[in-house]
Amino acid sequence: MEKTVNTGNPFGEKKTVAPLGLIAMNGITELGAKINEYLIRFNKEHGEAKDTYLIETDCPRFSSGDGKGLIKSTIRGYDLFILVDCGNYSCTYKYYGKENAMSPDDHFQDLKRIIQAASGKAYRINVIMPSLYGGRQHRRSYRESLDCAVALQELQNMGVENIVCFDAHDPRVQNAIPLMGFDNIIPSYQVLKAMFRSIEDLKTDKEHFMIVSPDEGAINRNMYYASVLGVDLGMFYKRRDYSVIVNGRNPIIAHEYLGNDVTGKDVFIADDIISSGESMLDIAVELKKRNAKRIFAYATYAIFTNGLETFDKAYADGIIDGVFGTNLTYRSPELLQRTWFHEVDCAKYIAYFIESLNHDMSVSKIIDPHQKIEALLKKYEQK
Repeated sequence: MEKTVNTGNPFGEKKTVAPLGLIAMNGITELGAKINEYLIRFNKEHGEAKDTYLIETDCPRFSSGDGKGLIKSTIRGYDLFILVDCGNYSCTYKYYGKENAMSPDDHFQDLKRIIQAASGKAYRINVIMPSLYGGRQHRRSYRESLDCAVALQELQNMGVENIVCFDAHDPRVQNAIPLMGFDNIIPSYQVLKAMFRSIEDLKTDKEHFMIVSPDEGAINRNMYYASVLGVDLGMFYKRRDYSVIVNGRNPIIAHEYLGNDVTGKDVFIADDIISSGESMLDIAVELKKRNAKRIFAYATYAIFTNGLETFDKAYADGIIDGVFGTNLTYRSPELLQRTWFHEVDCAKYIAYFIESLNHDMSVSKIIDPHQKIEALLKKYEQK
């Protein structure tokens, strides 16, 4: 099942494990097309002439809501990478004559349909699911389901060999599949690169810049940014009312701050997800009360479930100066038009990851981009 890669390939003389195939599920075709372009460029410039790596698929629905998965070309012997966005709510299908929005459950079911359609003919199946299905339900309290753990085990039982995700809500969920490949990627370099490109007069030294974690759960990702930039780290913790449950959670009473003075400093806050955004805006208000200069928020998944109006107002009032989010999940056209929103492109990063897996090479340098960040900082300082 192997083929030799011509001399000059950026991955050296290493052979690919099998011919590469990329499937972009419904709802992530835009990102899939970008990744495909990078894959073509990586390989065409170094001896492999191929017009596309994308494999056409479809998941049509019957009027009753039942569906099926179709793969429209051969995948026999392929190293198959299936790209899926379980959070894309813009995809719809007809259900008893009504337009029904696809839920994460629908996207995950379609993923399983395509795996079934492969019928065991692929050399290997890899799933790139940036936002893990059921990832926010990552641990059990009392009598609760463990959706993400069960979903991962289900994919393993179907023959999937590798799962690739980005900034998992809790990467310890991989303990459910200890014998299966699981990579949790943090796009730190891409975030910093986007920030340096988008924000003018940004000084990332201790006197002018600071990292603040929005809560104790996000401390590790913010600690990394503080370490590579060499700046101070602060943290908020959420004081909750554990006697009440609202929308399945204990409501937050207050955000308490721990850390150094933020007066006159630009502040960067990183989290995995901006859902309603209320917590992020509450933290921005608290930082402004403490005389912070500019506030920039980042979330790998900026989904804004309650709309954009509160952030529009916060931006107009000078509470928040910018929000960064990746293209790893659906962004509404309205969000992309906002002047305060800055997109972090991860397509090239995923393409490198796919190439590394397809050549059976170590991904440690891709996962830990410390050297690239150092080079980026040096280049920015010289400017």
